[in-house]
Amino acid sequence: MNRREFVASTAASACAAAASPALARPGAQMSPVPPVAKKIPVTLEQLGRTRTDDYQWMKDDNWQAVLRDPTLIKADVKEHLEAENAYREAMMAATLPLQEQMFQEMRGRIKEDDSSVPRADGPWEYFVEYRTGDQHPRYMRVERQGTFVVDGETVTKNFIAAPTPQLLLDANVLAEGKAYSEVSAAEHSPDHTLFAYAEDAQGSEVHQIYVRDLRTGELLPDPIQSANGNFAFSPDSHWIFWTNRNENGRPDKIFRRPSRGGETTLVYEEEDEGMFLGIERSSDDRFILIGIQNQETSEVRYIPGDAPTSEPRVLAERIVAQRYDADHWGDRWVIRTNADDAIDFKIVEAPTASPGRDGWTDLVPHTPGRFIEGVALVKDFLARQERADANTKIVIRDRAGAEHEIAVDEPAYALSLAGASEFETTTMRYGYNSPSTPTSTYDYDLATRERVLRKVQEVPSGHDPADYVVERLNAPAEDGQLVPVTVLRRRTTPVDGSAPLLLYGYGSYGIPMAASFSTGRLSLVDRGWIYAIAHIRGGSDKGWGWFLDGRKFKKKNTFTDFTAAADHLIARDYARAGNIVAQGGSAGGLLMGAVTNMRPELWAGVIGQVPFVDVINTMSDVSLPLTPPEWPEWGNPLEDPEAYDYMMSYSPYDQVSAKAYPAILATGGLSDPRVTYWEPQKWVAKLRPATTSGNPVLLKINMEAGHGGASGRFDYLKEVAHDYAFAVWAIERGWERE
Repeated sequence: MNRREFVASTAASACAAAASPALARPGAQMSPVPPVAKKIPVTLEQLGRTRTDDYQWMKDDNWQAVLRDPTLIKADVKEHLEAENAYREAMMAATLPLQEQMFQEMRGRIKEDDSSVPRADGPWEYFVEYRTGDQHPRYMRVERQGTFVVDGETVTKNFIAAPTPQLLLDANVLAEGKAYSEVSAAEHSPDHTLFAYAEDAQGSEVHQIYVRDLRTGELLPDPIQSANGNFAFSPDSHWIFWTNRNENGRPDKIFRRPSRGGETTLVYEEEDEGMFLGIERSSDDRFILIGIQNQETSEVRYIPGDAPTSEPRVLAERIVAQRYDADHWGDRWVIRTNADDAIDFKIVEAPTASPGRDGWTDLVPHTPGRFIEGVALVKDFLARQERADANTKIVIRDRAGAEHEIAVDEPAYALSLAGASEFETTTMRYGYNSPSTPTSTYDYDLATRERVLRKVQEVPSGHDPADYVVERLNAPAEDGQLVPVTVLRRRTTPVDGSAPLLLYGYGSYGIPMAASFSTGRLSLVDRGWIYAIAHIRGGSDKGWGWFLDGRKFKKKNTFTDFTAAADHLIARDYARAGNIVAQGGSAGGLLMGAVTNMRPELWAGVIGQVPFVDVINTMSDVSLPLTPPEWPEWGNPLEDPEAYDYMMSYSPYDQVSAKAYPAILATGGLSDPRVTYWEPQKWVAKLRPATTSGNPVLLKINMEAGHGGASGRFDYLKEVAHDYAFAVWAIERGWERE
C-alpha cells in the first residue's frame, strides 16, 4: 500500500508463529486446539484517520509473484494457512461421511457422459462433451448437415452416414499433471482453420493463449503469455487480438499479431488504471470492438473488419457515470445505453459511418423498472433480454419494429437468451429452468415463432419437479422497499419454523441472482432444508435502479435487505432465528461479514466463500487488481473522507467486536487475484479471539486454486459438499458432541 505510513511495534514482531492444531491435555476429551495467529500491530494513517491492523503481516509483499507461482508464498504465512486447514479438518472430521455421501449424491445427479447442444456456424457445428469420469470438457465439432448459408451462398449437405466428430481440444489431457487447469475461453477462427484457447494453470487468472492448426492438428509455436483470457480473431482470420494482463493483474492493453504467429503490435493502451478492457467481433463480423469500462462509465472503440490493422476509432467519447455497449446490425449500430437518464437502459441506433451521440435515435425507449440486460442480433431480428421483479423475459423485434415476447408464467424462474453463432439465420437459442425444474434448451425460429426442444437436462439419479415447491415472497425492507425472496423446498417439508434454512445472497455490481436450477442444493433440500435466495439491492434483480440503491453510500441497504429477508422468512414460519445458515461469496462474502456483525443471533452458521471482508485495506491498496476499477462501486478511501468513514462503518474485518458469533466457515484460494487469500485469513484471525459464543471459526484455503475454487467438475463438487456439510454441522452443533 502506498501513500501510507507504517508504524510497527518491534516487540510484537517477536511474537510466536501460529500454533499448529494440537489435542487437549491427556485424560480430557480430545478436541482440536485452534491456531493462534501472531499479532504484529501496524498503524495506518490515512486522511487524518488512524487504524491499527494486527494481521497485516499475512499479506505477502510479493503477492504478484505468488499469483503466478504459489510456491513463493512466505514461510510464516504458509505455515499459518496449513495450520488453519489442519484445524478445520480436525474439527470437521465427524462430517467426513456426510461430505462423502453428499458428494456421491451430487455426482449421481450429473450425467457424466454428456454433451452440449451443437451450435451451428457455417459448415460446422461446435459442441463440448464430457465422457464418463472426465473432470474437464472435450471441445468438438462435426460437419453440418441440411441446408444452410455460407458466405452468402446456400449450401445443402446430406450424409449417408453420420459424419465423425472431430476433437479440437481435450482439456483432460491439458490438465494432466497439474493441480489446477481451467480453459477460460475457446474459439475457432471465422474460416474454421484455427482453434484458440486460453488456459489458466494456477487459478490466478493469468492465461496463456494457444492456437491449434485444425488442418494438421498441431499446436502453433510461441503461445501468447500473460493474457487476461479474452481474445478474438479478425473477421478474415488472419489476426488474433487479445487483452494483456499486467503485473498487478489488471487488463491494460490490447495486442494483435498474425494468427499463426509473428510480431506483436500494440493496438490500444488504456491510461486509466480503473478501467477494464475486452475485445470481440460484432455480430455481423463487420467490426472488431474494444470495450472499455468500469462500474459506471464505458466506451467502445471499433476497428473495421476489412482493415483489421487500422487504428481503433472512438464510437462515442466516454462520459463519467454514463454506460453504453454497441453491436453492429448489418447497416447500422445498435447501442444499449443509460444515456438521457434511462436508468434501466434503452436501445438506440446510429448510422454506420457516424455512430456518435449526435446520431443516436431511440429504437427501444426507456421504461422504468424494465431493465434491458442485453441484446443479440441476427440479420433480420433483434432479441433483447429484460428483467423485472427478479424474473426475465425475451423480446423479439424484426426490422420493421414488430415485437413479440417469450415469457413464462411461473412465480420464479430463469429465462436466458443464448443468441446465435452466425448472422445469416432466423434461429436463436434460449434456455429455461427454475429452482425445481432442470434446464431445457430451445432453438427458436424468430420468423415463424416455432420452437424446438433440443435438450432437457438429465438427472441420472432421478428428479421429479412435482416433488418440490417454488415460491416467491416479498420481504419489507427498513425503508418500505419489497425485497424478492425465492424459496425452494420439498412439498413434504413443513412450513412451521422447524425446518433448517439456508439463505443465499450476493448484492453487488448489478449482478442479479437467477432463480435457477442447481443439482447441488438438492442435497440440502432433500434432507428437509428450505433453500432461499434473497434478491437484495446492489444486484439488478428489480432493475438497474435496484443496483444503484445498493452501492457506494447506499451499500448498507444490501445488508439490511438481507436481514429483512431473514426476518420475513421467520415471520412467515419458514424458519426461526438461530436455525438459519447464511451463505455468500466474494462481494457476497462482504455481505456475510456485515450481517454477522449486525445480527449474529439470526444465524446458526455463516459460510463466507472467498469473502471480500477487509474493505478499507483492500480499497486503499492501489496495487491490487480490482482496487482502482472498483472505486465507483465502493468509494475511494484514499481521497474521500466521507467514503473512508462510510466504509469503515460496515467493513466486516474492522467491525469485529466481542459478541456471540455463530459458527463461521471462511474459504479462499491461494492464487485468487480478486479476493486475496489474506482477507479470509485475517478475518478468521480476528474473529476467533473476539467471539464469546464458543462456536467454531474455521478457515479453508485451497492451496492450489483461485477465486472459483477447484477446476475439475468433480473436485468442485467436493467443495460444495464440504460447505453444505458445514451447514448441517452448524445447525446440529456437532462440535458440542465431539
